[in-house]
Amino acid sequence: MNKMIAVLKREYLQAVRKKMFIIMTFAFPFLMGAMITLPGLMVSRGLGTKRIAVLDGTGSLRDAFNRPNEQPKKDAKDEARAALSGRRQMEIPSELDIEYVDQQNIADVQQAADPYLKSLRAEGKNAHYDGVLVIPRDAMTSDDAKLTYYSRSATDLVTQERLGRLANKVIQRHRLAANGINIETVEKLTTDVPVESVQISRSGEQKKGGDMNFMLAFVFAALLLLPSFIYGNDIMRGIVQEKTERVVEVLISSMKPFELLTGKILGVASVGLTQISVWIAMLAIAGAYGVAAASMAGINVAQFLRPIVFVYFFVFFILAYLTYVCVYAIAGAISNSEKEAQQFVAPISLVMMAPWFMMFPIIMNPDSKLAVAFSLMPVFGPITMFVRTLVSEPPLWHIAVSIAVSLVTIGVFFWTTGKIFRVGILSYGKRPTIPELWRWMKVA
Repeated sequence: MNKMIAVLKREYLQAVRKKMFIIMTFAFPFLMGAMITLPGLMVSRGLGTKRIAVLDGTGSLRDAFNRPNEQPKKDAKDEARAALSGRRQMEIPSELDIEYVDQQNIADVQQAADPYLKSLRAEGKNAHYDGVLVIPRDAMTSDDAKLTYYSRSATDLVTQERLGRLANKVIQRHRLAANGINIETVEKLTTDVPVESVQISRSGEQKKGGDMNFMLAFVFAALLLLPSFIYGNDIMRGIVQEKTERVVEVLISSMKPFELLTGKILGVASVGLTQISVWIAMLAIAGAYGVAAASMAGINVAQFLRPIVFVYFFVFFILAYLTYVCVYAIAGAISNSEKEAQQFVAPISLVMMAPWFMMFPIIMNPDSKLAVAFSLMPVFGPITMFVRTLVSEPPLWHIAVSIAVSLVTIGVFFWTTGKIFRVGILSYGKRPTIPELWRWMKVA
């Protein structure tokens, strides 16, 4: 036991004293925040101003394009909810500089668009337009009429959608008026009624803020998954390095292989917990803004950041880490180089990441057969069950069974890893095949 603790302390202190560990511990939350916010900022600012020529064959849609950049007004609560749910990033406020051209007296609007299309094909200063919208003369009366949008990009879908929405709103108004229907009455009767999401707990408590739960599920799942793979790779590289440098032969002569393996795994687990604790503390400090915004939106933060959530996080982090890291220890023990180890562990890592690939349907329906099955399965249980506890209230026996299955899985993995580690750590040359690994387990 003392030797195992010595290995644990060595692995822990060797990791936390590295400059990269310190840098990443304090810089990672900012990097994650940048990864979340920068794409939205880049999209909103990167589109810039687009100069669009609108050739209107009906001559009646001038009002539709007078204020193309006007946004509907929102109150403080709407803004706060948008900020919390991330929806603000989806609203792309690119400026549209529209040149409206009345083509009502032109027989062929499509032919009249040729000079504008030539300008669209030009380059540099000669390119006066970024897009051309052609509205046919029969847009108000024909069911087969189509608006045509020309641009230099096949993926300029945002501008296309906005122009189509502006035009169709007025076209629909004209069609209603032409059929003797009062436009104001129709708009009043067809106004959307907002839908508010309310979760009913098993105790009957009503909880709001589903958007925030959705985001937190992805963030916490990433915090559970990423450290397991990062530090699992560290263990694998460390074992390969000690094996190639023959340091392990000295270590094995003074302790049992299982003690060495357990000390390494628990030492690096402590490193991961240290880093996660710092990240959560930093997020808690930064969360003061989120709490204020949530209060403005009428959302009680305590309903989805309950104290039990952090208890579950700690438990399932340990279970996930110990489950995944054994695979990396095996890869390091049976390989003679880091490249060999990566080749061995790559396909297995894809399988272990199945809960992450299935995260969206699991979050959307945490009580489905798929989510329940994943949460009760070996290997996949820790990640899936934690997400279920975050977004819903699974039965306690589900949580108990998931923890029990994970503990049994860890025990089997440790036993298997210890057997393979005992033989593989002193084996050199060709990487063993599956039948050879089975024989190692039998003779160890």
